[in-house]
Amino acid sequence: MFDLDLLSILLPAFVAGILVLSTHVVLGQQVLKRGIIFIDLAIAQVAALGAIVGHLNHDIEALPFSNVWMPALFAIAGAAFIAWLSKRMADELEAIIGCFYVLAAVAAMLLLSNDPHGAEMLKQLMSGQILWVSWGQLILPACIYSAILLALIYRPSLLEGRAFYLLFAVVITLSVELVGVYLVFSSLILPALAVNHFSGRFKLGWAYLVGLVGYVAGLVLSASLDLPSGAAIVATLAVTAILFRLMLHLKARYSALENELRN
Repeated sequence: MFDLDLLSILLPAFVAGILVLSTHVVLGQQVLKRGIIFIDLAIAQVAALGAIVGHLNHDIEALPFSNVWMPALFAIAGAAFIAWLSKRMADELEAIIGCFYVLAAVAAMLLLSNDPHGAEMLKQLMSGQILWVSWGQLILPACIYSAILLALIYRPSLLEGRAFYLLFAVVITLSVELVGVYLVFSSLILPALAVNHFSGRFKLGWAYLVGLVGYVAGLVLSASLDLPSGAAIVATLAVTAILFRLMLHLKARYSALENELRN
């Protein structure tokens, strides 16, 4: 059964989810619009590769905030490479991004193959440990996400140009540190997919609601049944997105039937 004493653990995890969704819902819709679905997986994996390189090099690991700027450097370099390719190989871009992801994943596995804690680190980077996020870990993402959201409010055109790739790299780097690669991908794509065919008002608001419901349900399920938090939230996000799409489909069918009866 759900224990109310777990609230002290669930609350920072829920706030972490809100922070991730705050930027990912907006960027996810742009990813769908551009047709580069796997860019989030690729950049997240490259950021994870940067974290691994920093971890294995003790000189780098000893430097202040190396767990942030090292993955950021890799993610920004990866995003810059994809941005460069987008103008030169647009027709093959999605396939190249997929290859980019696989190569980064393989490189991570090879680097950690002889590390005694390699499997544990790889699992943490992929699945995340959102239940164990502390309030202190949320300060930097909250500040940067707020700055990015303000920039997008005042200059929405940033999403259209190459600046998108830089913003994307920064956001993904911070999110991987908080929730892991799988949740980064799910938070970007599933809410965006849920509302992709929605043409009514408050499309962005509905996408945020889908994400919030998925995170709340996943966290409660994880805490109640002692399930891996990242996997549980990915599953509930998927279910929430499917239910919303089904609701839209049923509403469209009902409207069509109603029009037929009127005619």
